[in-house]
Amino acid sequence: MKLAAHELHALNELTMSCVNSITNMGYMLQHVMDPEFKAILERHFPLHVRDYNMKVEFLTQAQGATKELPLLKEEAKLNDFTASPVATYPPIQPRTMVDNMNDREMATAYLLTLKRAGREYAWQAMEMANPEVRSFCQTAFMMSCSHAYDIWQYMVQKGYYPLEAADPTMTTKIAAIYQVVPENQPHIQQYIAEHQNPIAGQSNQLYQ
Repeated sequence: MKLAAHELHALNELTMSCVNSITNMGYMLQHVMDPEFKAILERHFPLHVRDYNMKVEFLTQAQGATKELPLLKEEAKLNDFTASPVATYPPIQPRTMVDNMNDREMATAYLLTLKRAGREYAWQAMEMANPEVRSFCQTAFMMSCSHAYDIWQYMVQKGYYPLEAADPTMTTKIAAIYQVVPENQPHIQQYIAEHQNPIAGQSNQLYQ
């Protein structure tokens, strides 16, 4: 595929990042103890391999990638999205001598890897000139979001990630600052009528 110089260097960085992700996941799949965590990794792993292979094809094949990365729905599993299901959070201290990582350490590493990858995909989706590569980065960003949401919810349920409700008084004070813009104003409706934006879908299609 013909690439602009900045696209080539961006794809190199993204592909190198994927080498790291897949290698780490390969380690985790051999060492994870919790069946629930292992099931998450097993479900995610083939998509990371597809993600990597598509980038390799962008770099090596004249026609670009021959496969697609599916756009995933997010599944909400928590009963309350403002409060932890555990009463106390188990303490943690970084280990300076490590033979094997435990489940909490691997879950933390995986979540942070997904967050970093998501930020990189989002940034590069803004920078790519080729529509095919740009679309790939957008979809890969959404995959990172979906996978991060899976592992984040798992960590919340285990007490590995704090989740607390915002202070109601502060919420009320901040919310009072902003006023809704009426969308039925004539000039806004005129712009809508004159400049229709193509619609690919709705945001509620991304979660269930």
